[in-house]
Amino acid sequence: MQPKVVCFGETLWDIFPDKKVIGGAPLNVALRLHSLGAESSIISRVGNDQDGKGILDYLKKESFDDHLIQIDKELQTGNVQVHLDKMNTATYTISEPVAWDRISIEEAHIERIAQSDAFIFGSLSCRNSISRNTLFNYLSHAKFKVFDANLRPPNYQIKTVIKLMLEADMIKLNDEELEELITFYQISSKSIEGQIIDLSKKTTTPIMCITLGAKGAILYAEGKFYKNSGYKVTVKDTVGAGDSFLASLVFQLVQTKPFQKALDTSCAMGSLVASKKGGNAYVSVQEVENLQNSDK
Repeated sequence: MQPKVVCFGETLWDIFPDKKVIGGAPLNVALRLHSLGAESSIISRVGNDQDGKGILDYLKKESFDDHLIQIDKELQTGNVQVHLDKMNTATYTISEPVAWDRISIEEAHIERIAQSDAFIFGSLSCRNSISRNTLFNYLSHAKFKVFDANLRPPNYQIKTVIKLMLEADMIKLNDEELEELITFYQISSKSIEGQIIDLSKKTTTPIMCITLGAKGAILYAEGKFYKNSGYKVTVKDTVGAGDSFLASLVFQLVQTKPFQKALDTSCAMGSLVASKKGGNAYVSVQEVENLQNSDK
């Protein structure tokens, strides 16, 4: 079975001190899914400029389906200034307004979403009312809705994040995002497991995944917990590591792979991406297997 997955949101350039590379969490997820063998595509919007052309040229070179990407004649293609600290952990300054802020509704998008096994979306594309309204329209057509919170202050409103969580069949958060949300919901559980259960109940979301950086991840599904404590690698940069983790996880879940196996493989994928430069670094299936076997 070749999974069909649609991602929605930002396509942009990550600007590092010494280079710029293709980026945007939804695009990173879509590209990793493509490399894994999924039939993946992204609904987005780029400017009618050199940066927009650069993104489309890159996708063509990767044999990636780009026909759901709109072109804006006024706004420029998005970019993000990436700042790396001494531990090579990234923070971001995101330009606005840009083309992906106004993704408009298209019938072709709706058809593709309805035919897909999963629809992946985040919070960043909701900072503008045009893309936000488009996303909420599209959510009604999706079979399996995956919310990758990807909270980037000041580019989100908590009330919109809550609405997106209520729409989702699966939610992925990092540990800092979990902390923010349990504070909002006034969840008093002290253990992370208790917090996840309470958040799952409040958002009526059956599958939740919390990433813990170098400490791995926790998956809550069908009322049970699955855990991975992470893999030891030398980190080059963390850009795109969480995106590749999510791509791997969704790729396996839509194929009904065992939850523990799906989590272990996805943690290995995220670790390997963090051990390389760039969010879309090449990672082979053999590398993933080797890392998992080395940890036994």
